[in-house]
Amino acid sequence: MSDAAHGLTTGAVARHLGVSPTTLRSWDQRYGIGPAVRAGGRHRRWTAADVAVLDEMCRLTASGVPPAEAARAARSGGTDPGTVPAAAARPARPEPVSGLPAADVRRGLSRAAVRLDGPALDSLLRGVVAEHGPVTAWEEVMVPTLHAVGRKWESSGDRYVEVEHLLSWHVSTALRLVTPAGRGSVPTAPPVVLACVPAEQHTLPLEALAAGLAERGLPTRMFGAAVPAEALDAAVRRLGPAAVVLWSQARSTANHALARHVAGRSFGVKGARTHPRVLLAGPGWAGRAVESGMLRPGSLREALEVLARCYAEPSADRGLTGSSGAPPRRPPRSSPR
Repeated sequence: MSDAAHGLTTGAVARHLGVSPTTLRSWDQRYGIGPAVRAGGRHRRWTAADVAVLDEMCRLTASGVPPAEAARAARSGGTDPGTVPAAAARPARPEPVSGLPAADVRRGLSRAAVRLDGPALDSLLRGVVAEHGPVTAWEEVMVPTLHAVGRKWESSGDRYVEVEHLLSWHVSTALRLVTPAGRGSVPTAPPVVLACVPAEQHTLPLEALAAGLAERGLPTRMFGAAVPAEALDAAVRRLGPAAVVLWSQARSTANHALARHVAGRSFGVKGARTHPRVLLAGPGWAGRAVESGMLRPGSLREALEVLARCYAEPSADRGLTGSSGAPPRRPPRSSPR
């Protein structure tokens, strides 16, 4: 970045931390978080010790600690739990985000991702899921942050691929940690099968759906990315699911023949055989009419409502079509990379 013997420039430190040079100058002026040495009396040069203080300042503010309090803790050597205010100590439990606007949480996540600060990402994401639930956390925090990081990657010549991968991993981890509620509410109910169509690698939206279903106490079986058609058929045959959700991110992966095959698969005892409800989830299914026996939900919440009705209605075939005999055709929302 610059000659380490003379310290780092403000621009180099800003890139390292994932903040703007203006923010660094503001912290110096307001809170005294500045370089110990200034080259030529004016130009800032940051030593390793200076950067360590800034790293701690960023970690604390990303966790929701007010800047003035974070600056005091960082200057006093805040890595020692005995010298850090209780709100500023590295949390053993999810960091509380109560009262913080969603924009502030997203900003903290973005900065932590750019710094490759896994512990801060984990703490912030678990905190927002614990406080607001997985659906709100997904819609208001996770998706906008993933989109923002994706745009940064696309506009910077692929310089931030590692940032997007790290953030995606921690989002996935936070969603998978959602504990199923009401485990005894539908003890013998058939599950919802969640699967990406063959060649589709984007799983995060399905993981958000799985977390939302877990929050409602509804059983699921997640099969993940790029499920082979034969494996999906075997899973449906063996599980006899209430519904099958097929995710397609791009039209190139949308497999309509496979969807028709799954919708036509029957199971159960003779004289009472039934079919799974098939949900075509993701933007890849857009542009074609939805066939009989299928639905294309327009959002995560709509998908959750449709799936919840599978367990409230006496017949798994009920509610597949509207009064006109055609299912709703609301266009799907865009989803993260």
